Amino acid sequence: MYDISVPVRAGMTVWADEIPVELDPMLTVQADGAAVSRLCLGTHTGTHVDPPSHFIEGGAGADRLPLDAMIGPCSVRRFLERFEITAEQLAAANLPRDTKRLLLATPSADLWDIPGFHTNYTGLSLSGAEWCLQRGISLVGIDYLSIERVDSPTAWQTHSALLGANVVILEGLDLRAVPEGEYTLICLPLKLQDGDGAPARAVLLDTA
Repeated sequence: MYDISVPVRAGMTVWADEIPVELDPMLTVQADGAAVSRLCLGTHTGTHVDPPSHFIEGGAGADRLPLDAMIGPCSVRRFLERFEITAEQLAAANLPRDTKRLLLATPSADLWDIPGFHTNYTGLSLSGAEWCLQRGISLVGIDYLSIERVDSPTAWQTHSALLGANVVILEGLDLRAVPEGEYTLICLPLKLQDGDGAPARAVLLDTA
């Protein structure tokens, strides 16, 4: 079993204009007999899912994402350079024909160890998103805070294309310990009613 979620903690990397994570003790065992803390974080903190409402007015929120898209067989493929992953690179990745869930492992996961938000991460190009749609893929994940580069010439079109087709986007993974291959994905986001995103716990089961 691989836990591919990043720990939620105060001071962790968040998107440039997201609110920082705050975790403040309200009660303590010593003083009150039980520990209770106040947690404040954005809906797109750490490992999280993007539902259609993130980019599409009136789109479904996080509470209406299909669970069967987030649980089931999954392919992990590794890309070794920082760039926009294109349809050509995906076509060369030797995916099983029936792949429905695809996780993109990139060098960007190392950015989790460097304080601050960084823009030089790997993203999925619009052509890559269109390739996923043509293949009938229902979930695409990546190991930094956005599925597409902030400086892409087609900025935010990848999000719009995937979410417009009800593909679940899973962002903020850590796949560094995971070899390429076939797994079972279990991803359960918080059931935030009408949420434009939701933090999630995601694991891969090696069932080979």
